[in-house]
Amino acid sequence: MTLATPISSQAATSSPPAHALPITQGLPFTDTVGAWVPHGAFTIAPTANGPLDGLRFAAKDLYDIAGLTTGAGNPDWLATHGAATSTSPVVTALLAAGATLVGKTITDEIAYSIQGDNTHYGTPLNTRAPDRVPGGSSSGSASAAAAGLCDFALGTDTGGSTRVPASYCGLWGLRTTHGLVSTDAMAPLAPKYDTATWLAQDPAVFAQVGDVLLPDNAVAFDRVLTFTDTWEAADPAFQAPLERVTTALAAALAHPEPIAVERIRIADAGLEAWRQIYVTASAYDAWETHGAWIGANRPRFGAAVDGRFKTASAITAAQADAAFASQAAIRAHVRQVLGATGIAVLPSASSAAIPRNAGGEAVDIVRANTFRITCIAGLAGLPQVSLPFIGDDGLPLGVSLMGPAGSDRALIHLAVAIGRQLGCLGTVAE
Repeated sequence: MTLATPISSQAATSSPPAHALPITQGLPFTDTVGAWVPHGAFTIAPTANGPLDGLRFAAKDLYDIAGLTTGAGNPDWLATHGAATSTSPVVTALLAAGATLVGKTITDEIAYSIQGDNTHYGTPLNTRAPDRVPGGSSSGSASAAAAGLCDFALGTDTGGSTRVPASYCGLWGLRTTHGLVSTDAMAPLAPKYDTATWLAQDPAVFAQVGDVLLPDNAVAFDRVLTFTDTWEAADPAFQAPLERVTTALAAALAHPEPIAVERIRIADAGLEAWRQIYVTASAYDAWETHGAWIGANRPRFGAAVDGRFKTASAITAAQADAAFASQAAIRAHVRQVLGATGIAVLPSASSAAIPRNAGGEAVDIVRANTFRITCIAGLAGLPQVSLPFIGDDGLPLGVSLMGPAGSDRALIHLAVAIGRQLGCLGTVAE
């Protein structure tokens, strides 16, 4: 199903629009993990029967629901924005496929973090590692799905906001090809990089959602690459799962002769240089999107998010132009390396989830390390699917497959097949 109908995001209104969906207040369960926002406890029944009959999903509090106000993780955003006049076409498609929406989940403020805490609404529980963060900014969605309170949950991914919580919480998750799934009627962070995404425990459910939301573009994958510089950027616990996925993928794509794995360093200038380009370009995009609202309303942000927006406000147009030009070259390079049929194997994050009580310096180090890996898909606009494993240290970690633009649906099904072969989380009884 292609979601291409443009729908405006939010507009002030004195009463719910005539086409608002029937909303039942409350959730059909108790939120035992602190994943839902206070204004997100509601239920919307399916609008038709379909392939997702009987499944429940939650939506990150960036997705608009006609007649309700989107909160974007910040009470001042909630107070200064009116009820949405339209519903996200992603939500509409899922309801039409038979799924039930069970409310809205916590996001890091304006989605500007991959940590998973929120100054105003708290830190949702990571059920697989209760003393550690769930990762963000799709923190509530990851927490809800990992706890089994819903079958899948909508997130977003700008710089890693689904891949990181998927890795931290032991979930199937992805970043979609930029622009492939509609981000209309969704509160943005940086539109040049924002993508609509989802997470699930069960790989079959994960793939079913993809079959509803993604075009059916068949891809004859026939090359396996490893971006060795990303492997070096990740903790040792990732190395064995990375090798297992690489070996299994090469065997699966043999036609019929074995294929040689292409081991390359993707970033000639170094991943830190690529991270800086991503940070500069995306921060400028975020300030262009939100600077006027921030200036007019002086919202109360947590210290980390406040610092990021202050840094973003100081980026000049000349600096941004240079970053965008560098991004264009990186995009062309990565896409040329993968070609039309290549798949790269790389870590989904640089480490396992960090402790909930970690200090600011430790958080910043992990954030920078992880962005050296996650920035590649963001800069290149490519899909990346995260397969969930448990490392030798007993903590969840994700190994990713990155594919050509538009290969999302085929990439998901291949990832699920590999995951079942390797006994990834969700594929065997635990």
